[in-house]
Amino acid sequence: MFQMLIFFSFLISGLAYSADFPVPSPPQVGASSYIILDASSGKVIIESNSTERVEPASITKLMTAYVVFNELRSGQISLEDEVLISEKAWRTEGSRMFIEVDTYVSVINLLKGMIIQSGNDASVALAEYVGGSEEIFADLMNQYASILGMSDSQFRNSTGLPADNHYVSTKDVAILSQALIREFPEYYSWYSEREFAFNDINQYNRNLLLWRDDSVDGLKTGYTEKAGYCLVSSAKRSDMRLISVVMGMDSAESRAEASQSLLNFGFRFYETHKLYSRDEEVVLARVWGGEPKEVQLGVDQDVFITVPRGSYDSLSAFMNYNQELQAPIEKDLIVGEVNISLDGNDLVTFPLKTLFPVYEATIWERIKDQFYLWTN
Repeated sequence: MFQMLIFFSFLISGLAYSADFPVPSPPQVGASSYIILDASSGKVIIESNSTERVEPASITKLMTAYVVFNELRSGQISLEDEVLISEKAWRTEGSRMFIEVDTYVSVINLLKGMIIQSGNDASVALAEYVGGSEEIFADLMNQYASILGMSDSQFRNSTGLPADNHYVSTKDVAILSQALIREFPEYYSWYSEREFAFNDINQYNRNLLLWRDDSVDGLKTGYTEKAGYCLVSSAKRSDMRLISVVMGMDSAESRAEASQSLLNFGFRFYETHKLYSRDEEVVLARVWGGEPKEVQLGVDQDVFITVPRGSYDSLSAFMNYNQELQAPIEKDLIVGEVNISLDGNDLVTFPLKTLFPVYEATIWERIKDQFYLWTN
């Protein structure tokens, strides 16, 4: 049986208070779809048509990179591997890093050519190396999309060149970007590089915000006639990181301006805080018939929350867990939950788990505890 144990308001910055925290309407940016998402909490701050399926153009290469990064992490390939460039990769149209057919190029150079220069030739070369063919690699892309919960995305190639049934949603792109930043910090820094030279040809990153805003450190541009000008950007100010996705703009300049406006809005009117750390004690629970007699309860992941700026001190936490826990108890057993609310409105709920096992006490201690439970 679950019972309400505790209600309290966070007192991290002072006494709690009840108030309204107005947030103005978001800026009008002219994008066919857009989203602002906090990278730590996963909170969608603002969005418009974020689940609409759209052509992704070179935004596709975020998933191409994500698949390759997973292959690197698993040890299936290495950054130093030399990739033989096929005629198909060499002939791929659109933006290029200018690799030559029948030459060998390292995985690290192909990744930088794809990430910084948006090279379609590099994307195909990587896809063929990892998957054996671009078609098989696209199947891997779709499998990873399913794992990440990208329910409105489907990939047919590694480049983003127009193809039937090749689409994403801005929300899915934000989810992908969040995973890429979280899971692969060792590679993410490449998205902030402004230029890359290969074969004595120097090309610049098309993300204009890298030159305009020091807090911006990624991620990817895209353009086709049907998709319009697209930009996925991420910025970190203090301890808060936001991800912005804008699709369907009419110029490279307008996509940069729209992204800047959305990022500024998110940082100005919202704040993100870490509430609990993974595997750290949130509350002590009594264990009947156990040794020890208490067990630490915590959460299985770092818990962040994004709220309107100024409202943090009005957050409240309800802890609801089983007050009749009886030994033996396994580690990582879900025994309750924490609900976070603001002015009576539920924001998010996280499970509470046991952080350590609890073994049975002596038979005499168990009898005493059982008698107490019966009589109380």
